[in-house]
Amino acid sequence: MFTRENAVVQAIHTIPGRVRYAVEGLYRSPDLACYLEEQLSQLTAVRTVSASARTGNVLVTYETQSEVQAKAQAEITADIAACIKDSCDRFQSESIAPPSPIRPDNKATTPSWHTLDADAALNQFQTSCPDGLTASTVQAHQTRYGLNQLVESQPRSELSILVEQFQSPPVALLAVAAGLSMATGGLTDAVVIAGVVGINAAIGYLTESQSERIIRSLQATGEQTAWVVRDGQRQTVAAEAVVPGDLMVLQPGQPVVADARLLEADNLSVNESVLTGESAPVNKQTQSLVGNNIPLAERTNMVYKGTVVTSGRGQAVVVATGCFTEIGTIQELVGTAESEDTPLERQLDEAGGQLALLSSGVCALVFGIGWLRGYPLLPMLKTSISLAVAAVPEGLPTIATTTLALGMEDMRKRHILIRKLQAVEALGSLQTVCLDKTGTLTENQMAVREVQIGEMTLRLQESEFVTPTGDRVELYRCDELRQLIEVVSLCSESELDVDPEGGHRLKGTPTENALIQLALSAGVDVVSLRQQHPCLNLSLRSKDRNLMSTVHALPTQGKRLVAVKGSPAEVLAHCQSWLCNGEVLPLDDAQRHRVSLDNERMAGQALRVLGVAYKAMDTDAAEVAESRLIWLGLAGMADPIRQGVTDLIKQFHQAGIKPVMITGDQSPTAYAIAKELQLSRHRQTKILDSADLSRLEPSQRQALFDKVDVFARVSPASKLEIVQALQSTGTVVAMTGDGINDMPALKAANVGIAMGSSDSPNNGAGGPRRPTNTTSNVVHDVADVVIDNNNLQTLITAVSRGRTTYSNIRKSVHFLLSTNLGEIIVTLLVTAIGLGQPLNTMELLWLNLVTDVFPGLGLALEPPEPNVLEQPPRDPSAPILKSADFGQIVLESVVISLLAMEAYSYALLRHGQTRQASTVLFMSLTISQILHTWSCRSETHSLFTRQPLPRNPYVEAAVIGSLGLQLLPILVPPLRNLLQLALLDPVDWAVVFGSALLSLLVNESTKTVLFSSSPEV
Repeated sequence: MFTRENAVVQAIHTIPGRVRYAVEGLYRSPDLACYLEEQLSQLTAVRTVSASARTGNVLVTYETQSEVQAKAQAEITADIAACIKDSCDRFQSESIAPPSPIRPDNKATTPSWHTLDADAALNQFQTSCPDGLTASTVQAHQTRYGLNQLVESQPRSELSILVEQFQSPPVALLAVAAGLSMATGGLTDAVVIAGVVGINAAIGYLTESQSERIIRSLQATGEQTAWVVRDGQRQTVAAEAVVPGDLMVLQPGQPVVADARLLEADNLSVNESVLTGESAPVNKQTQSLVGNNIPLAERTNMVYKGTVVTSGRGQAVVVATGCFTEIGTIQELVGTAESEDTPLERQLDEAGGQLALLSSGVCALVFGIGWLRGYPLLPMLKTSISLAVAAVPEGLPTIATTTLALGMEDMRKRHILIRKLQAVEALGSLQTVCLDKTGTLTENQMAVREVQIGEMTLRLQESEFVTPTGDRVELYRCDELRQLIEVVSLCSESELDVDPEGGHRLKGTPTENALIQLALSAGVDVVSLRQQHPCLNLSLRSKDRNLMSTVHALPTQGKRLVAVKGSPAEVLAHCQSWLCNGEVLPLDDAQRHRVSLDNERMAGQALRVLGVAYKAMDTDAAEVAESRLIWLGLAGMADPIRQGVTDLIKQFHQAGIKPVMITGDQSPTAYAIAKELQLSRHRQTKILDSADLSRLEPSQRQALFDKVDVFARVSPASKLEIVQALQSTGTVVAMTGDGINDMPALKAANVGIAMGSSDSPNNGAGGPRRPTNTTSNVVHDVADVVIDNNNLQTLITAVSRGRTTYSNIRKSVHFLLSTNLGEIIVTLLVTAIGLGQPLNTMELLWLNLVTDVFPGLGLALEPPEPNVLEQPPRDPSAPILKSADFGQIVLESVVISLLAMEAYSYALLRHGQTRQASTVLFMSLTISQILHTWSCRSETHSLFTRQPLPRNPYVEAAVIGSLGLQLLPILVPPLRNLLQLALLDPVDWAVVFGSALLSLLVNESTKTVLFSSSPEV
């Protein structure tokens, strides 16, 4: 840490070529941020600088040529820290003014564009309407502000994936053992140990790099363009070439490529779900807004990079590009979010540390015994190396890695792509899953859910109209329903295209597309209907008129059809009669009140409700088209819940996992969806609005968040806070999402789960797809898991597999520790008694690799327990092996080692201290460990239990195969010489197998005694 009177600079993260500093005084000081960037960029070695007034951090990258040594890099970072200190002191003492004009990348000093007049934005960037920027000004702005590009996240390099495979304590201990073996002349031992480490690294590297390539292949690379006005001419430019001050032309279906202040808006609506999480398009206008801290979702005079124009047209002046946009701000939050280790990573690291202490203690004990007995240094060092090898289960990294890799491959077959092996286990330890609503729980496209006609309420169930009592209503047997569907099909701007295969493609607003899709599902030939009733006139909604009407030709000469839809209250005000049971009746006050009540009821169910009316009029009639209308009914629509999600929520509850919904929607909408999903099961649903979230203290958040079922009107920063608050209580949290607004929370969660590929189909509904270049693609970059078929139900499969994987790893660890402890006990006893060194390093490696790895893998492939999803999640703070497990492990190890020593004692009496005696001990110990595999299949189930365990062919193959491998050193002379073994006679073999079988029977009988009163697992 570097300290001065006015500046404290601390390096908080350093890797070669990159360093991040925390700078006191930088937080909420954008002027200082600009000044630091200017000063640091003048240093020769510095490549890029990013100072953030939002986080108070400075990120600097610098040259790292191969000739730059570690000392030189330390000098560079020291120079950078010194420059930051000096710049902060000068800034404080000289009161340096901010640069002028105000830059869009200086967010705190940049005006709140939504609160200013449009002319202020034009003047700020020396542009004009309608001519736009001049060519020279465009070039100057490109030089000053750079390209309109987001910083691309760097994929995990092949080298980093490989290096991560070596970062575990057991691997480090094996590396130390290899070094000691080489130092004492044991080159062969060192090569074999290095081979073990290499095999483990290869398995992990190949599996993770394959997943990384698959996830990368999901991402589209399409280029975007934009319409802008420059020098008075409208032209198309690449999205990267758009600069602040450009006049951007907005059209339906076009992605917005930069943040901009609206100048013109003609019935303009924009889908902003990628930023806000709200599924409904936002209607835009040009008037300035009044107020402080207006949420992004309510800035109706702004458009933002990454969103999509759904209808209407407009023109806007660009005020921010690239990383200075709102999407850029979210990327900055992603950079500050730190992902947490999974429980298995922490527990294996803890176990590895304990093994290191055990190995050190055993080696020290042996040295002490050898020193007291007067043994030479070199033999004692070799014995210590043997004990170090015995203390470390060489198979543990390989078994853990291979088990997770097999789980990873199994999930890949089910369309679940896992980026890191540890995410497999983390899925199985989930306690809370945060579910993003839009695009994850719902389809992110509108659909009609309910229709109110005459005196009937009809719900849509699988494209059928059903009454509350379950009766089906045929379209062409109900005049009100038929006419309502035909009217909304005609009163629409949606364009309908028929593809060669007979399918339909819709282009229009989600609301109108939903109404057309309703007609298509009901069997209406919309194309033919429009041809029979061509549109003659169109009156769109406006600021003071929240309805739309169209006039169509009728087959009857001199007649016209007027079709109207819009706000129920406004449409109803223009109606004089209503259609009921095929008759046109006067619309009295009682009927108007009933319609109002129906409208309120449907709106309370989070439906977007439209009123529908019509009339026939003469061509020469003087009356206004929208007067004296005939009321048809109400159509309520919403973003439909994905198929199977309700059942998935039930499965989460059954598995003891708490589902939490996070949405940008308003509280009433969120409540209605949560109720439909039965999110809180039988409890009262608890909702927390983001407005209340900002007023809570950190301690209050931690206490309250555990009880909340729904978070409403949530921003990207709030999502991150929610995940981190849940994690602070020790909860294992998963976060799902498919928009860039989910990225910070996805990265911070224990498991970040991204939904689907960017170019997934939209089921023909015609709703706008999310932009494919900068939005849903980049979500894959920070996610641990990608569900590439967009089917959230596969997540429960992943949870089941994760739980089974953890349970099987636990069985394998139990097996490895019990067998390795037996080796330690034998080696210690033989050394303490002074019977030489019967088990050399190569024999111990053979024990731990050949006879441990395959049985361990067989245990890792145990089938799932039938009730795996009926158990509560395990405590993530609980160790992988509990204290009771260690008692059982010690007991089993003592039995194995003592019976092996009995066999060795027999061999010593018969053969003396010869290779035959050592071979008897080696074979007894090895075969006992192989047979011990059966005992480790269950904690409570034994060979003496009446109900047998389900058959596991992998364990059977591992036991038979390992027994076969164990005979190879006897049958193959070169291998026999390498392990320093001797041939045995039939009596010796009888003793070997007798001690091995007896150890299995004794351990199984102790299990029966200890757990006879316990329920079976």
